[in-house]
Order: sequence, then structure tokens, then C-alpha cells
Amino acid sequence: MAEADKPAGCDCAAAQPPARRWPGLFITLEGGEGHGKTTQGRLLAERLRGRGYEVVLTREPGGTPGAEALRQLILFNQAPLSVRAQVMAHMAARADHLDNLILPALARGAVVVCDRFHDSTESYQGHGVAGGDEGILDFIQKQRSLLGHEPDVTFLLEVDEAETMRRLRLRAAERAAVRAGMKADRYERCDHDFHQRVEQGFKAIAARDHTRVVRVDATPAPEEVCAVLLGTLQGDGLLPQPGQLPCGTGKAAQP
Repeated sequence: MAEADKPAGCDCAAAQPPARRWPGLFITLEGGEGHGKTTQGRLLAERLRGRGYEVVLTREPGGTPGAEALRQLILFNQAPLSVRAQVMAHMAARADHLDNLILPALARGAVVVCDRFHDSTESYQGHGVAGGDEGILDFIQKQRSLLGHEPDVTFLLEVDEAETMRRLRLRAAERAAVRAGMKADRYERCDHDFHQRVEQGFKAIAARDHTRVVRVDATPAPEEVCAVLLGTLQGDGLLPQPGQLPCGTGKAAQP
């Protein structure tokens, strides 16, 4: 992409057209709490469907009945789990998610947009819980390599600390007013230092995997951020150009 054509708000040099391993396109959204991953996933799916793509919007942990059952264990179980047990629970949920939803969708040419994937396990368990312990990080990398299926592109949504705190306070107020009785999950209950370690973990991944990870300033209005994501996907050849058929489907998919 020419320098003048790069959308504002992202490190677009990081995005590279993937070597196609499947007819579809696998996009993940990563970042800390309150960074807008759920909102951006919904907006991106809406925009892509409007352009004729079949889009599967999903999340982790979860996305399939088996993985959603494990989500309850991972996020809301009150019994403590060792960090290695947490990693294995995430990987078990991810295996079911891949086998029963993500891989079949990619094989038929869909665009999969997933809220969290491997990077979150490395950042939350490896850095947040284990504090960057080399043994745990090595354990995570071995499990990650064993499971495989890295995304084609990852958007790392970044928000400064003051804005993150503002969003988290708003989320807590909404939960109290609208979703009374809904418990905060395991990670929402963690302290400030935990989330700082998670942020450092994401930054380390972005530096290491710069050909896959695109860092995006998620501070502007959601529609502006989504425009940056779309601009990156199109400008770097990650999506077919306008007028071409959706990824490998042979015909325009219905919304």
C-alpha cells in the first residue's frame, strides 16, 4: 500500500496478504478489557455482509455449545484453577470452536471474525496470571503450535489507560442498571496491575508477529475505527477488490 493511501489510526505496514490456507479469511480482534472488540466485531460483520460476504461472527472462549460450556468454567467458576489448567481449558474450548465452527466456515469461503483467539491466552494467562514466567509462556507456545490455525490477520485494538478506565466504569454502571445480578467475569475482577501486564503481553506479541498483527488506535468513534479496519483489509489485499466474488464462494453470499 502506498504511504498516502494508508488509513489513519493503524500500523498498516504490519498487514500482509496471507498465503491462502483456506478459501475464506480468518480475522481476529484482540485487546484488553473495554477496548471495543465486541463493538468492532459487530460493525465489521455488518459492513462485510453489506458488501456480499458470508460472515461468521464468533467469540472466545465460546462460539459452539461445547466451548460455551467451557466458557462458564473458565470465566465464572469460583474454584481456583492453576495457570496451566486455565491454558488447557482455553485450548480445549478453542479446539471445539475450530473443529465445529471456524474451520468449516473457512473451508466454504466465509469470512470469520473472532473476538479473541490465541493471543488472548498468551497475554492473559502468560502475562496477566503468570507475570511473564518463561516456563508458562513456553507451555502456551507449545499448546498453540500443537493446535495451530493462526489467523490471517489480527487487529489489536489499543486505547490509553484513561479512556479504558472511563469505558470500564461505564460498563459497570450499565451492568448495575440494566443487567442486575449479572456477575463480573474472572478477568473483570482482576486488579489494575493484572491488566497492565496483559497490555504488555499484547504489545510483545505485536512486536514479535508484526506481519500478522495490525495495531489500531481504538479511541475514536466506533464507526471511524471500523473504517480503518475495512481500509486495511482492502488496501493490503486481504479482501478481494470491489466487484470480485467473496472469498472462494463462487457467488455472493447472503447477509
